Amino acid sequence: MSELSTGPALRGPAGVGGTRGPAVVALGGGHGLSASLQALRHVSDRLTAVVTVADDGGSSGRLRGELGVLPPGDLRMALAALCDDSEWGRTWSDLLQHRFASEGELDNHAMGNLLIVALWDMLGDTVTGLDWVGRLLGARGRVVPMAAVPLVVEADVRREGVAGPELETVVGQSRVAVTDGRIDQLRLVPADPPACPEAVAAVREADWVVLGPGSWYSSVLVHLLVPQLAEALHATPARRCVTLNLSAERGETQGLTATDHLEALHKHAPELRIDAVLADPSAVEDVGELADAAAAMGARLVMRQVRRGDGTPRHDALRLAAAFRDVFEGVYGDV
Repeated sequence: MSELSTGPALRGPAGVGGTRGPAVVALGGGHGLSASLQALRHVSDRLTAVVTVADDGGSSGRLRGELGVLPPGDLRMALAALCDDSEWGRTWSDLLQHRFASEGELDNHAMGNLLIVALWDMLGDTVTGLDWVGRLLGARGRVVPMAAVPLVVEADVRREGVAGPELETVVGQSRVAVTDGRIDQLRLVPADPPACPEAVAAVREADWVVLGPGSWYSSVLVHLLVPQLAEALHATPARRCVTLNLSAERGETQGLTATDHLEALHKHAPELRIDAVLADPSAVEDVGELADAAAAMGARLVMRQVRRGDGTPRHDALRLAAAFRDVFEGVYGDV
């Protein structure tokens, strides 16, 4: 094992004591988690991203299959999102996201995936490797996986057939994300995976836990299916904020309303108490209905404009940061 493994486990940005703002844990994966992290790093230095590890496509899927490691892609994206806006941060963020284009084996591999997997191979420890990447980047927070082993997502999908509704099991995160039916039930394989201890500890010690935005079933709700992590999410004294998407995604949430998203969360974790539901007015079909669904989970509905001004369904980091600050400080306003 490399001598690097004796290095410190970093819990905040390099050279920063990590004392500003509340302790926040953000759960998710992919572009949705990146959006929340880019906003949250303006609100607090005490950030932990707990990231899904079920990706089975692209560069991550190839490395997972060849080396038996956790898929690094969502972890890489979270680390890149925690880089600051300095020349140093932008350069390292771009390098992590850089993809090779060739006629050979490197084609479409992300540089950050290779860096992360190389450190895992050297150090023999997943979290320590991610901490060292964070230190290199000067990341404003910590990134950990939600589970200690690679996971497979399964979904029971209901479609309208010739003879009526038909139920099909879709296997694999990449397939679940683009399924064209209505997801009835979500599962993980293995069904009782070991949670990452650092993820569980972060949730238990948090002031706020943020779920979403992101691919609702394959990136957000999967966290509730890891038993030790789900137990921590239910038991933590932290308050919980659900951040809804700006639009339904083509595939797993096609045709779902904002209220449907919240009800899917309630179905998979009926005892989970939520304190705030954050939504953009442009993405809510029926405000009263959504407010009632939020109240049924113990939450206040907080409506804020967090979409970019160019009309695309993407979050504006500064608007979302201001919305999170209002939520954390209890500035809800009237719905």
